[in-house]
Amino acid sequence: MSESSSERFFHWGVFVLRVGIGIIMMGHGIPKLMAGPELWEKLGMAMGNFGIHFFPAFWGFMCAVAEGVGGLLLLLGLFVRIASGFMTFNMCVAISMHLFKGDTFQVYSHPLSLMVVFLSLMIMGGGCCSAGAKISCLEKRWYQ
Repeated sequence: MSESSSERFFHWGVFVLRVGIGIIMMGHGIPKLMAGPELWEKLGMAMGNFGIHFFPAFWGFMCAVAEGVGGLLLLLGLFVRIASGFMTFNMCVAISMHLFKGDTFQVYSHPLSLMVVFLSLMIMGGGCCSAGAKISCLEKRWYQ
């Protein structure tokens, strides 16, 4: 069955979105991963907005992993829905931090916009132009 041009544009649009946001998130997350426990603890304190006050360094590290490794997974097109889920949660925490600080919409609109993007990627998945789709295609051929 032949793919229409609008379907091809959709798949290439998902590809551009996934790769672009993946690179951007790696740019946010890798420096956080490299910074070490002092920054992780500071980042993890934001979980206090949800009543979680234990192990802030662990939560900060998970924030850095979600952004750095999640960005890489988006870039490659592997586990896109799972990575997007973690980054959606990460953006919820970032939004709550800004709201509790009393920041304006202009400040928290960035993580809010990214949360919408990650929710969309959770729904759409990585698309046909992803490593996950290629692996799935190979598995189907193998078992037929």
